[in-house]
Amino acid sequence: MAGQTQPNGKRPISILREFMHSEASGGILLMIAAALALIVANSPLSDAYFHALHSYVLGLSIGHWINDGLMAVFFLLVGLEIKREMLDGQLSTWSRRILPGVAAAGGMLVPALVYVAFNSGNPETIRGWAIPAATDIAFALGVLSLLGPRVPTSLKIFLTALAIIDDLGAVIIIALFYTADLSMPALGAAALILAGLIAMNRAGVQKLWPYLILGVGLWGAVLLSGVHATLAGVTLALTIPLRPAPGKPDDMRSPLHRLEHSIHGWVAFLIVPIFGFANAGVSFAGMDASILTGSLPLGIALGLFLGKMVGVFGTAWIVVRLGFADMPAHANTAQLYGVSLLCGIGFTMSLFIGALAFPASPELGDAVKVGVFAGSLLSATAGALVLRAACAKSPAPARSLSEAEQNA
Repeated sequence: MAGQTQPNGKRPISILREFMHSEASGGILLMIAAALALIVANSPLSDAYFHALHSYVLGLSIGHWINDGLMAVFFLLVGLEIKREMLDGQLSTWSRRILPGVAAAGGMLVPALVYVAFNSGNPETIRGWAIPAATDIAFALGVLSLLGPRVPTSLKIFLTALAIIDDLGAVIIIALFYTADLSMPALGAAALILAGLIAMNRAGVQKLWPYLILGVGLWGAVLLSGVHATLAGVTLALTIPLRPAPGKPDDMRSPLHRLEHSIHGWVAFLIVPIFGFANAGVSFAGMDASILTGSLPLGIALGLFLGKMVGVFGTAWIVVRLGFADMPAHANTAQLYGVSLLCGIGFTMSLFIGALAFPASPELGDAVKVGVFAGSLLSATAGALVLRAACAKSPAPARSLSEAEQNA
């Protein structure tokens, strides 16, 4: 995969390694934003905080501009990453997709089943079954980065690939199960704009600005159609041309590479922290410990903590034992187990799906946040402790680039 050329002109720096580094840094910033939101929501500034989120600008509340507008850019980046990895990266061959793909599938199915087990008798809360199915790659890589260089790079690549496939599954779930009443005229307009984007791609248009202009129109049409507006970002991403060109400078690479690099910092260091600050704030005034025993937060917390661990580790271990895939290079079973625990950090996507599942109920929304916080905190703490112990018993990996990094 092409990357930025080093000053000595030898080999390009891996885009995947750049991605993991910035995602880890962005994850740490996201943690700070979430903690700040909790502090503000339980301080004398809480009224101003919640009032600001419900203030309207140009027909949408600030909260909607963040969740429907800024997060469309987040989903644009997700779509670009999915397309690049599938066509020109770590997921470009079936042999590379098997382990993270199967682990991601197990990591979405089992948490959903855990949630349903707690909420099957409650028609009001069963709609949130997909909340614990997602992994927050920024948060997970942020925790992983705190453990230092003793964590094998292959585990970071495995976690990144798994989370990308996980994001693809979350996008499909949102499209299929969290779509409101449809407006056929707006949906038709979106289809026409999408056809125009595909036509430009087929015609070989390499300039980004025509795609972005039509992308804004696509976002507006999807917003009015009843389909969640963030899906416009993913759809736009899939039409951006990708022309693999290893070794070429940044300005000579394909439109997809250029767009991904231009928005990645904005997403990691601005958009996702803003989303975290806007959505992590929950006031604990009037709450008691009994909220943790409710079927909704308990299903989410255990879905993330137990469901993700069982789903990811169990399926990965079975696939490796059956010989269908290899264990990540220089990693052992205990380290794979630790990474599986980190997959239970659901935060960004879990909060996002929770907002879609219960848009009209502040009480259920707060219960979602409590469940996501509890499950993510348990997963982060347990995963970090397991990995720290497992890596302390293993020799530090060689400083030379692994084969996986060379091919990234």
